[in-house]
Amino acid sequence: MADRVGADRWPGGAVPSFADPGLLGVLEGAPAEALDDLAFGLITMDRRGVVLHYNADESRRSGLGRERVVGRDFFTSVGPCADHPLVAGRFARAAETGRTLDEELDFTFTFRMRLSPVRLRLLAAVGSPRQYLAVRDA
Repeated sequence: MADRVGADRWPGGAVPSFADPGLLGVLEGAPAEALDDLAFGLITMDRRGVVLHYNADESRRSGLGRERVVGRDFFTSVGPCADHPLVAGRFARAAETGRTLDEELDFTFTFRMRLSPVRLRLLAAVGSPRQYLAVRDA
C-alpha cells in the first residue's frame, strides 16, 4: 500500500495501490468518497455494467465528468471498446461460473479516435453486487 492524501479514510491508514494484492477486499469496504484518493482510475459498476461510481483519476484520464457516466452502461455507452471478450467477457464469465475475478491485462482504449494503452485490473467478488475496473497507464 502507498501512503497518499486521504489515508485516514482507508483501513490501515494507507491508500491502496493498483498492485495491492488485497485490493478487491479493500474496495468492497471502502466508502465512495475515498475512491477519489486512489492514484489510478477506478470504475465501479453493478454486475450488469451500469456505472455506480467513476473516480476522479478516471474522470481526468477520460475527460468525462461523473455526471455523464454514472447511471449509464459502461460497456455500451461509456467505454464500448471494452465490450470485448478480454474485458466485458471476463466479467460475464466470472459471474456465470460464480468465481472471484482478479485479473490484470494490457489493453488499448480507443476513445475519441485516440489510442490509449492501459493496464487493467478486473475485480469482482463472489456474491458482491459490484464489480470494479481499475485503470492505470501501461
